[in-house]
Amino acid sequence: MATQTVMNRTGDSRHTFDPEDAEELAQAERRFYELTNHDFTAAIRTGPGQVSHIRSFDPKAEETLFFPRLVGG
Repeated sequence: MATQTVMNRTGDSRHTFDPEDAEELAQAERRFYELTNHDFTAAIRTGPGQVSHIRSFDPKAEETLFFPRLVGG
């Protein structure tokens, strides 16, 4: 199972999916682009305490993290 973790003001929400299931994979890809098109930054874990920014859906990623973009001035 792969996980998409969406960080927000109240904590996080986790969405798991089976990358071998075409329907679940398609839903995960839709979620990825919905979030990244609506002010979230996506990253994958590359090691303990390390992440790498990604711009396109990676169906092989075990965990994708979504962070809200910072706004302010």
